[in-house]
Amino acid sequence: MYAYRGDPRVVLSTHTDTVPPYVELREDDEFIYGRGACDAKGIIAAMVKAAETLTESGENDFGLLFVVGEEAGSPGAVSANRIRNRSRYLINGEPTESKLALGSKGALRAVFKATGRAAHSAYPEMGESATDKLLDVLNDLRGAELPQSATLGATTMNIGVIKAGVAANVIPPEAEAELMFRVVTDADSLKRLIERVARGRAEIDYTFSCDPVFTERLEGFETTVVAFTTDIPLLANWGKPLLFGPGSILDAHTEHEKISKQELAQAVTAYARMVTHLKLSEGVA
Repeated sequence: MYAYRGDPRVVLSTHTDTVPPYVELREDDEFIYGRGACDAKGIIAAMVKAAETLTESGENDFGLLFVVGEEAGSPGAVSANRIRNRSRYLINGEPTESKLALGSKGALRAVFKATGRAAHSAYPEMGESATDKLLDVLNDLRGAELPQSATLGATTMNIGVIKAGVAANVIPPEAEAELMFRVVTDADSLKRLIERVARGRAEIDYTFSCDPVFTERLEGFETTVVAFTTDIPLLANWGKPLLFGPGSILDAHTEHEKISKQELAQAVTAYARMVTHLKLSEGVA
């Protein structure tokens, strides 16, 4: 969804999708709980309220851009990046504990597929285990020295999904694993390292890739860096990026996901302040 007034030079943006499974909504005096509370339904609410506040004050040089699919390859951001616009700044909302993030890690999602030959498990010498091949590759990757960054820290690897075999008494002819790397240098150099480690023992399909992003400073905001990835790399046509939002990423994707009501209210003020400041900055007003 893209909404605007006038000819917006500043855009507030985040994503509407969440990760499974569903977590029932509830609240108490301090927090709102539920899937998407901080990642990023609460942020949407804060941005909409900030937009209302700005409009009531006579401000109209801003837009709202809400996209789908950030949790699964960012197809919404890819599509939104084709929209013609004159935006100079993109304020992207993710849970950064109400600090302005100056950098975020990139991401590399890869599917590893190993093949073998099925046989009766009583006669393993007659077959070739795809699972053994895949496990050897994964073990070597776990022991590999992955890139480091003085600013963003270490490249990390998560073996998220493993699928293999047909039955306990059959030598597995196929095995597959999906991995997610958090990138601190550049994705292409990490791919080359991965392929050196794999040495052709598994087919590798890269399903998503983006480099780290370094974002804009803004006076008066406490700063941080974050390890997660955002839609920002796929929204390059929307101007210089800023990354800010209420809530903690440590609560996101968990059964106890929550957002502080007080922090949400403060985010409304912060987003409105950011839009006004950027509009008045050189070359935007």
